Amino acid sequence: MNIHEYQAKQLLSQYNIPVLDGFVAFNQEELGKNISSLNGPKWVVKAQIHAGGRGKGGGVKVVDTIEAVNEVFNDMMGMKLITNQTGPEGKVVNRIYIEDGCNISKEFYLSYLVDRKTNSICIIASSEGGMDIEEVAENNPEKIVKIYLSNDDKKIKESDLSKIQSIFGLDTHHNGKLGEILNNIYKLFCEKDASLLEINPFVLTQDEHFVCLDAKMNFDSNALFRHDEIVGLRDLEEEDPLEIQASNHGLNYIKLDGSIGCMVNGAGLAMATMDIIKLYGEKPANFLDVGGGATKEQVMSAFKIILSDENVKGILVNIFGGIMRCEIIAQGIIETANELNLNIPLVVRLEGTNVELGKKYLNESGLNIISADNLDDAAKKIVKAVSGANN
Repeated sequence: MNIHEYQAKQLLSQYNIPVLDGFVAFNQEELGKNISSLNGPKWVVKAQIHAGGRGKGGGVKVVDTIEAVNEVFNDMMGMKLITNQTGPEGKVVNRIYIEDGCNISKEFYLSYLVDRKTNSICIIASSEGGMDIEEVAENNPEKIVKIYLSNDDKKIKESDLSKIQSIFGLDTHHNGKLGEILNNIYKLFCEKDASLLEINPFVLTQDEHFVCLDAKMNFDSNALFRHDEIVGLRDLEEEDPLEIQASNHGLNYIKLDGSIGCMVNGAGLAMATMDIIKLYGEKPANFLDVGGGATKEQVMSAFKIILSDENVKGILVNIFGGIMRCEIIAQGIIETANELNLNIPLVVRLEGTNVELGKKYLNESGLNIISADNLDDAAKKIVKAVSGANN
């Protein structure tokens, strides 16, 4: 789950991590009521969307007067902001964050993330703040340091703090305050079950203060049951309506831009299914994991969500029955196909618990369902069916 910059900064502030004074406004009235709380003489006006690259797309402006704040606010509110992370469709700006400016002496890059390869939390620090970290890693890898923290680490080791201080090119007299901030971020990251906390840039001002100028935070969705305060920050306007609908039914769904809808149980099997569809020349329309114990009702909901995407020209069901029995999947497929008068190609591959009963239900349904023996066979058949429908 993602949150906005201003929400991330509110969390940072709660952990005594320095941010600039600012407020969020949803309309002109709120802007007028709160702008006097900021001192200036420079103000930064920032569009709030769940995507990076806002500055390059015109979503971040630095201005010198209150009049300019109002002018930029009016231009920005409601605009469709297109960045390298939104895709060509962009995102509509519905809220704007206004904060004080500051005089920057040095800019750094700082992030904390869950590294699944090492089963640890990784801190990435670089002297090249304000730039895409991927670009720095490719062109100047010597300007990046990575610190790996084990599950037993309650604080960052002094030796690791020194590595970060060194890559930032700072004098040793900054160590105390820098260490305090870095440990507070670590505490926030762990206590809130974050999966990513990126601060770019993290700056040292001309009067020798550290400040988080930007903040991006993602959270482990599987841990949200522990954090009602984080769930309350969710902005549904930033999420795809089909993904919201899926989450309401306990389904894991991500919309993609292909033509073959996928319904699979298990994330690994879903990824393999999408890969093999691409191998045979088509693109998946979605990632959809119905989970290991889905009910017939969830299967029906999954089908309806897939068919709500007008780009879907065919559907591939790939189920390995364990806890989820194959006849339950078959019943859900049959009822949904009948209810929706399904008229696009449907390929079904079932394997596992009660597979023969599931196949019997499908064969006796009277529906035009293409059966497949294995994943390779299923992918070939759905690609052929969709390609034939497109010709």
